[in-house]
Amino acid sequence: MTARLPVFPLATVLFPGLVLPLHIFEERYRHLVRDLVGRPEGVPREFGVLAIRSGWEVAPGAGRATPGGGDVTLHEVGCTAELRQVTELDDGGFDIVTVGRRRFRVAGVDREAAPYLTADVEWLPEPTGPDEAAELLAARVIAVFRQYLGLIRDDPQELSEQLPEDPTVLSHLVAATAVLTLADRQRLLAIDDTAARLRAELRLLNRESALLRQVRAVPVPLSELASPPTPN
Repeated sequence: MTARLPVFPLATVLFPGLVLPLHIFEERYRHLVRDLVGRPEGVPREFGVLAIRSGWEVAPGAGRATPGGGDVTLHEVGCTAELRQVTELDDGGFDIVTVGRRRFRVAGVDREAAPYLTADVEWLPEPTGPDEAAELLAARVIAVFRQYLGLIRDDPQELSEQLPEDPTVLSHLVAATAVLTLADRQRLLAIDDTAARLRAELRLLNRESALLRQVRAVPVPLSELASPPTPN
């Protein structure tokens, strides 16, 4: 069974439980915000965030560079963003704060039904109940992630002390916080099983940590390595 959902293509991957602030300047997405705000009480004020696979999504005439004229290819798996805070600006735009809510897979996109994209989506399953394998993996991910934070942050202590114990919540936080490519994040979002997502994150964290240690082990500044060689 599918549901109809407004869709907002972005150059990012949203995960359930993560905060996503947005500045809304295009008229079609101003229309989307007004539509969401106008929904009756009790109706979810949410839209789908889909990461852009290729192309540029900004429409012609939006007041910014528009390579590709708005042609865009989207990933099939996304996450809904629930509207939590709306600030209307003097120019008619909005600053909004959203929170990721639930994952979905696109069954079809409609470019004509509204000023913005809409899509028929299938809700993806989320794990319920205890999962011993995921709980064991979560402990390993926490340990490796804390080491990783020590390599990329000047103040890793604050974040590492706030890591959730719930394996699914942890898997979403790590995927959103680690310095990964959009493709890596998209693959993690598409994994239905928490244990499988945590295993994938262990591999990615070990890979990234090894690369960071190699860079830190370089005995000269990286800027010097980029300098052209001098003739002898």
